[in-house]
Amino acid sequence: MIRRLLPILGVTFIDIVGFSMLLPMLPYFVTHFGASAIVVGLLLATFSFCQLVSAPLWGNVSDRIGRKTVLIVSQIGATIGWALLAFAPNVASLLAVAPIGVVFAARILEGVSGGNISITQAYVADLVQPKERARAFGLIGAMFAAGMVFGPFGGGLLYSHYGFAVPFLAAAGLQLVTLLVTIFMLPESRAKRSDDAAVGLGDILATFRKPSLARLLWQKLAISLALYGWFAVIALYLQRQLGFSLTQTDYLFSMFAVFNVFMNAVVVGRISAQLGDRAMSNVGLTSLAMAFSLVPFVHGIALLTAYMLLSAFGMALTNTGITALISNAASDREQGTVLGTSSSLDSLSGILAPPVSTAVLGAFGPQFAGVESLSFTLVALIAGLRNARIERPKRQDDGTLALSREIEPVEWPTMQN
Repeated sequence: MIRRLLPILGVTFIDIVGFSMLLPMLPYFVTHFGASAIVVGLLLATFSFCQLVSAPLWGNVSDRIGRKTVLIVSQIGATIGWALLAFAPNVASLLAVAPIGVVFAARILEGVSGGNISITQAYVADLVQPKERARAFGLIGAMFAAGMVFGPFGGGLLYSHYGFAVPFLAAAGLQLVTLLVTIFMLPESRAKRSDDAAVGLGDILATFRKPSLARLLWQKLAISLALYGWFAVIALYLQRQLGFSLTQTDYLFSMFAVFNVFMNAVVVGRISAQLGDRAMSNVGLTSLAMAFSLVPFVHGIALLTAYMLLSAFGMALTNTGITALISNAASDREQGTVLGTSSSLDSLSGILAPPVSTAVLGAFGPQFAGVESLSFTLVALIAGLRNARIERPKRQDDGTLALSREIEPVEWPTMQN
């Protein structure tokens, strides 16, 4: 299996190194032009909104014409977007617009051009059997985490010597490398299907009316709200609760990424094989709930280490388990559409969760920074336990096992077109 996945694992690693190299710099880059913190939030929300709309649409396109073409489109958009950031002042001067307008244009282009992660997940689902998907998604998660180890360090080093332009150009160069690798080395995983119709936004929302998928997607939304709320507030939490500097925070993120690599590459596959994806995701959610429960009490290295281990373990098991469950609940013909819809829930969470978690911290102090994340984690865990009961094996009259069909009616709310 690993040999089949090597090309996409390599593409993912290079892509995330470039992405993580520059993502922490964007707030500083925007404020460098005199923009306020509100503009930084609008920039992040704009990108997330573009991903929210485009990810499931591009996922459906990949179902119909193949994953490789969509990956190429996404990588072209990212390459141009990062290069635009590097030359933002020059382009702004040429077009007689404010530099911040060029920054927004670059992020919109990258957001609209597609989401690599959902297409990557669909590509992997094409290559492996359902029972192997948790391990395969774990390897993708390991590559993601490994990129997060090297990217921020490299970006910080380049910025300290050359300023903003060179790191942006380096990221654009890495995107160009992934583009070339995809074109010349990545085989197509899915044949074109001329009989598949294009879908609209209404068809994508209709996914939530399929009981087997709706249960998983609503749980995925709760997980995403928990994690994106925490991602938005963790740096402020470390600064105010523990007095961390930016450098210390970067070191902590790198250490966390190392833990995450180990969990995804070594632990996830074994636990999935032992427990199954549903039980694995519930164990992960329990670990996350324990981690967020520690947040008010972390004042030293011992509890901080305990939080990091519980969090890395929980994130790896939860994210991989729920992604595998969603992928296995979708047919082969709709992998891209469904995984794109799942990815769009991350984008929606990236819009909704950060203002809440940062507002709670500002109003009540750092000890309450994890309240939103703990609340949504518990919601997701309750949903996971309920889903485990619904999905439990039942013995038929002939002695064989079948999944329980106690899935109607669905008690979760359904979206309307």
